[in-house]
Formats: sequence, structure tokens, C-alpha cells
Amino acid sequence: MEVYPKSPDRNYHQDSSLGLVSTISFPAIVGTADMMLKSAGVHLVGYEKIGSGHCTAIVRGGIADVRLAVESGERTAKQFNQFVSSLIIPRPDANLSIVLPIASRLYEIAGEEHSLLSNKAIGLVETKGFPAMVGAADAMLKAADIQLAAYEKIGASLCTAIIRGSVANVAVAVETGMYEAERIGELNAVMVIPRPLDELEKTLPLARCWIEELQPIQLPVNFNDKYVQGEGLTLPDLTTIPVKVKQESYET
Repeated sequence: MEVYPKSPDRNYHQDSSLGLVSTISFPAIVGTADMMLKSAGVHLVGYEKIGSGHCTAIVRGGIADVRLAVESGERTAKQFNQFVSSLIIPRPDANLSIVLPIASRLYEIAGEEHSLLSNKAIGLVETKGFPAMVGAADAMLKAADIQLAAYEKIGASLCTAIIRGSVANVAVAVETGMYEAERIGELNAVMVIPRPLDELEKTLPLARCWIEELQPIQLPVNFNDKYVQGEGLTLPDLTTIPVKVKQESYET
């Protein structure tokens, strides 16, 4: 499972409920997780990928929110015809949280890295076979103004190309990718998410080239330090410069 850095408040999820929804497709689990986040006040811990295309979205929160999120996720997964199973645990045993990485928060906002593709629509095209995915990715890049963010493999020969861009460009690219994938091999699933939440974005793989490491501003320790070496500029003595004063006479 993908494990993300823990929040500074490590006890945040100790008493929270646990919800899981499983699908047989990576685009389907991303779309399912998106609906779970938008339907209830839950936190997305991450995904568990166990091979053969099986993916599980794991959320935590209050029991009422988790129930609502799982119901929404199950309904969404069934609409994609990719639903496998779901589970709600109101009070997970502490031992369960210790052994399984399900108690950690999705990420902590440290401000050290920034995605150059943030706040853009997400498109996913899943194929059966790597060549079909590569061909679909190339066709999408040539068809619209989008960027290939990363790709994901979940077993059973299933590969997903993940693209980012404006909603219109992502929609055009995904449609093109679908036809190219079917021409080369086999198309398995597609997904377009117009307005992804920040928490969902952090669960998706991202190629290193799209991550910008923010550098801290370097301030001088000693403000008396001289950073420019050179001779000082000597100003002339202004008292020695003659000044012409225009005198005017006034007659009464």
C-alpha cells in the first residue's frame, strides 16, 4: 500500500471509523474515491493494490460520514461496472491500525514540494497491455494541450495513463486515447475528473519532472556582512560648489 507521511497530530484517526471500497480498475477506484471525498467529511488514506487489477480506496472519519462515503463509493463503482466489495468498521481495533498502514493521514502540508500540474482536470485511460497505453498516451499528447503526469500498473496487464490539463482539453484527449487504445489493443476503462480535490491529487502518482522543490529564502545571518566588494564612491563637498542666486529688485 502507498503510505504517506503522517500528520503532526498522530492521534487524529485513533477513534475514527474505517471505510473500504474495492474495484477492478484504477480509473474506477480514482473516480470512486473522488465521489467518497465529495459526499462526506472523510479523509482518504490511500489505495491498496493487491494485483489482478484489484484496487481498494481506504477512508477514515466519523461513523456517519464513513457510512455515507462508502454508500456513495459503492454506488459509483457499480455505475462503472467495476464494484467488487465494501466494508465499514466503526471502531477498528488498535492492533489493526498498527499492523496495517491505515491510521496514517494522506499527507502533511509541509510546503517542501509543489506540483506543477495542481488544480487541473484529471484524465485516466486504462488499457490491457503496455503498448496500447503508450500508444494512447502519445495520441492524447498530440491531440490536445495536456500533460502526461504519470502512469500506473495494477496487475492483470492493466496500465493507466494519467493526464492533466483543462477540462476541455482532457475530454478531447481521453476520447482520442480511447480510439487509439482500441486500435492497438484493448481498452479497459476511462475517467475524467474535472475538479479534483487536493486530497485526491496527493494519492495519484506523479512523475518527478512535474514536482517543483520550493527553496527557502536565504537571509543573511549578520546584516553587517558586505556582499559587494569594491571601492566606495566619494561624494564631492557640496559647500565648495558655487551657487548662483538670482537677485531681483522690487520698486515701490
